[in-house]
Amino acid sequence: MSGPQFPFSALVGHDDLRLALLLNAVHPGVGGVLVRGEKGTAKSTAVRALAALLPALDVVPGCRFGCAPGAPDPACPDGPHPPGGAADVRPARLVELPVGATEDRLVGSLDLERALSEGVRAYQPGLLADAHRGVLYVDEVNLLHDHLVDLLLDAAAMGRAHVERDGVSVSHAARFLLVGTMNPEEGELRPQLLDRFGLTVEVRAARDVETRVEVVRRRLAFEADPAGFVAGWQDEERGTAQRIAEARDRVGAVALPDAELRRIAAVCAAFDVDGMRADLVIARAAIAHAAWRGAGAVAEEDVRVGARLALPHRRRRDPFDEPGMDEQALDDALRDADEQEPPDGPDDRGPGGGAPEPGESPASGDSDSGTAPRPAGDGRPQAAPPASAPFRARLLQVPGIGEGAPGRRSRARTDTGRVVRASGTAPRRAADLHLPATIAAAAPHQRGRGRTGAGLRLHAADLRSAEREGREGNLVLFAVDASGSMAARQRMAAVSGAVMSLLRDAYQRRDKVGLVAFRAGGAELVLPPTSSVPAAQVRLAQLRTGGRTPLADGLLRARAVLRVERLRDPRRRALLVLLTDGRATVAARPGGDPVADACRAAGLLAADGVATIVVDCESGPVRLGLAARVAAAAGGAALGLAELSADQVAGVVRAARAA
Repeated sequence: MSGPQFPFSALVGHDDLRLALLLNAVHPGVGGVLVRGEKGTAKSTAVRALAALLPALDVVPGCRFGCAPGAPDPACPDGPHPPGGAADVRPARLVELPVGATEDRLVGSLDLERALSEGVRAYQPGLLADAHRGVLYVDEVNLLHDHLVDLLLDAAAMGRAHVERDGVSVSHAARFLLVGTMNPEEGELRPQLLDRFGLTVEVRAARDVETRVEVVRRRLAFEADPAGFVAGWQDEERGTAQRIAEARDRVGAVALPDAELRRIAAVCAAFDVDGMRADLVIARAAIAHAAWRGAGAVAEEDVRVGARLALPHRRRRDPFDEPGMDEQALDDALRDADEQEPPDGPDDRGPGGGAPEPGESPASGDSDSGTAPRPAGDGRPQAAPPASAPFRARLLQVPGIGEGAPGRRSRARTDTGRVVRASGTAPRRAADLHLPATIAAAAPHQRGRGRTGAGLRLHAADLRSAEREGREGNLVLFAVDASGSMAARQRMAAVSGAVMSLLRDAYQRRDKVGLVAFRAGGAELVLPPTSSVPAAQVRLAQLRTGGRTPLADGLLRARAVLRVERLRDPRRRALLVLLTDGRATVAARPGGDPVADACRAAGLLAADGVATIVVDCESGPVRLGLAARVAAAAGGAALGLAELSADQVAGVVRAARAA
C-alpha cells in the first residue's frame, strides 16, 4: 500500500462493517466478509484501513508462500523448511484481486519462460500465495467470473490452494481474511456463492445530518494533511491493533458451552437455512466475539452478534429475494431457544430436538400475501395481474460467435472454454499455449537450427496459441406489449410469468437486461439496461396495462435503446425478446397501416443485425398470426408462450420419439 491509509479508528458509523472485519481479523476461520452497499460508502476504505492493524508476521526468509518459521507448511513448494529456523519480519499484506484477473494470476501457473528456455517445470505463485496470512480483497466481487469465485472461496474454506494445470501439481497453504465488496445495483452474486462468505454486511450512507457532516470533515482533514491526520489517530490505532493481537491469542481458549451450541442450532433451524455452514460460521463468529470482548466463554450476546451477521444472506430462498435480517424474528428465535428444554436422550426429531417446525418459523411471518383485485371497467390503466408460476426457461441464443463478457448464453471466443483450434499468434499466458501446433511449427526447422541431440529448438515465431470457445453473456432487452388486448383473457398474467422465468434465466446466465413497455399512446423505457436483474422484476411488477397497441413505437424505441448500448458496450451482443399478440392498432406515422409500420420497424432491427425472438401471446379460437409476420420481418424466430418452457419442449420431443 502506497501512502498513508485512512485510519480504521477514524471511520464514522458502519458499526456492523467494522465489527464483521474485526471478528474475521480475530478468527480467520469465520470465512470472510461480503460488504454490500451503494457507491461512495467507504467500503474499500474500511478494508484497506483494517490491513494496517493486523500484527506483523514472522516469515521464512526467501519463501514465496509466507511460511511461519515456527510451523512451516510441510508441503510448501519452496520447502522443506526446518522448524524454528531464521525469520524475517514483514507486515501482513493486503492483496487486491482485480475483476479482470485470469485463473493463472489467481492460483499460479507454469513459468512459461523458464519452461521453454531452461527445460524445467517451474511454478509461478499467484495471488493466493501472496495473500497467505494476510487480507485478500476483491472489489466488485459480483462482477468476478464465477469460476474464479469458486477457486477463491474453496481456498478460503480449506485454507489451501490446489493447482493442477499446465503440467504442474502444487498444493500450498492459503489462509487469509477474505473480503469482498459489491454494489447490488451492478448485479447480484449467485446465491450458492453468497453462502460461501461467512458474514455479510449491508452498508448505506447515513441519513443523519451530523454524521454526514463528521464524515466530510474527517475526509477533508485527511486529504489536506494525510500524515498529520494519521498521527492524530495513532494512539487509537495502536490500541485496536493490540486488542486484535490479544484476542487472537485467547480465541483458542474460549469455551463454547452446550447451551449456546444448542441455541445456535435452534436459531439456524428456526430460520430454515440450508446445510450446516451457517451453524459453523455462527459458532466461530460467536467465539471470536467473546475473545474480542475478553470473555472466556461464549454467551447469548455473542451468538446474537454471530447470527445477525451470518444469516441475512442465507435466508434467500430465491435468486430475487432481498437479503436481510428481521431483528424481531431473531430475538424471538433466541427466546424460543432459551425456553426449549434439552432432551434426556436422542429422539425421533434428531439433534434439533425442540426446534420449531418449518411452518412455525418465526422468520416466516403471518402476513397475508393475497391482494384484492382492483375493480375493472373504470377506463383507467390497471395493474398487471399477478404473474403465473415461473418455469425453467429454454435457452434463447444470439446466432454466430461473439467476444462479449463471459457468461452462459451464446457461443463466444473466451479465455476459459474448450480448445477448438490453434492460431498463429503468440500466447499471452501458459494456459494459452497450443503445444501440438507449436511443436508442429518448429519440427521442420530443427536441422536448419543446428539441433544434434535431444531437445526441441524453439523460436518465438513457432509459438501458437489455443483458440477457445465458451459462452458469453448478452444484453437481453424485453419489449412487452402492455396494451388492452394483452390484458384481456388474463394474457398478461401468463406474459408476466414468462418474463419472470426469462429473467431468472438471464440472472443465471449473467446477462444484462432492459425492459421496454408499450401501451396506449406510445412506448417507454421502463428499465435501462442493467446487470441488476432483480431490478427488472420490480419494474415488471409495477407495469400498468390498458389502451391501444403502438407496436411500431415499441420496436422503434427498442431499436434506439440497442443503438445506444452498442456504443457503450460494442462487444456485448443483444437479444431482443418481443412479447406481443401482434394486434397493432397505432401506426408510427399519420395515415399509415399499423401492422405494416410494425413490420417496417422490425425490418430496421434486422438491418441493424439485432437477433430477435417474437413470443406470440395470441390465444383463443380465432388467431390472426400477426406476431409471426413481425418475426419474419425481423429475421427472427416466433415462439408460443408454451414453447418458452424447457420442460414443455422436452416433453414434446419425448412424445414425438415415442410415437
